[in-house]
Amino acid sequence: MKEVIKTDKAPAAIGPYSQGYKAGDYIFVSGQGPLAPQTGKVKGDSIEEQTRQTLENIKAILQANGASMKDVVKGYRCFN
Repeated sequence: MKEVIKTDKAPAAIGPYSQGYKAGDYIFVSGQGPLAPQTGKVKGDSIEEQTRQTLENIKAILQANGASMKDVVKGYRCFN
């Protein structure tokens, strides 16, 4: 059984997808970017600031489900 993940501490999904899913003991986080949860706009001008915001978004989704960055097994990054 899978559960849809939703937290207001990370930006809402922009398209027809969820922030992530929880299936059993596994959490799958959807693609995240440097959007501020409060405004939905890109936060920061530098790659460092935007990367930090992206990681904070992932962290918020994990924490909403009782997990942390230490629980992450695999990550994929794409820079445009």
